[in-house]
Formats: sequence, C-alpha cells, structure tokens
Amino acid sequence: MGVLVSTNDPETGWNAFRFANTAREVGHDVQVFLMGKGVELAVLKHPSFDVGKQIHRFSGKGGKVLACGTCLDLRKQGTANLCDVSTMNTLVDLVGSVDRMVSFG
Repeated sequence: MGVLVSTNDPETGWNAFRFANTAREVGHDVQVFLMGKGVELAVLKHPSFDVGKQIHRFSGKGGKVLACGTCLDLRKQGTANLCDVSTMNTLVDLVGSVDRMVSFG
C-alpha cells in the first residue's frame, strides 16, 4: 500500500500516519511518500498533533518513509532523520508496484 502526503497541515499529516500505522498493524506493507508541503511534516511541531511521534512509530514497525528531494531542497528543509530522501522516479515506481494508493493533502 502506498500513502502520498502532500500537505503540511498538522492534523491531516497526523491522520495520514495514524492510517499508515493502523495498516501496518493489520499486516499491510506500507510506504509513505512525502511530497510538496508534505515534506515539512518530518520536522513539524504542534501541541495537539504529534506527527513526529506517529512517524517514529511507523518507522519502528518497519514502515518506510520517503521524501521528495526536490521538495526538500525548495524549502531548504531537512528530514530530521525520519525519512529517506527520494525522487519522482521512486514515486512512479511506488505507484506502479502497489495494489492501493491513498492520498492525503
């Protein structure tokens, strides 16, 4: 299963990773791709929506988080070591290889 996140809205990002965590818990192989404003979620701090905690939880369960390198560069953004820097080619490969793709954004 692929999850595309293209927003920096804290609640939406938090819910996207809650979804990804739940999918992992019930046995799905899940990869999350952060694109556009979504790359900001890796370093986002919000008092009500702890996206970083959800990302750590996801990664700790074997989930893979990828972030668009071009999007990171445009925002002069790091990944806080929570995800791998990736490319549009990787996203194309991901979409082509999964049975289901879900988008948040």
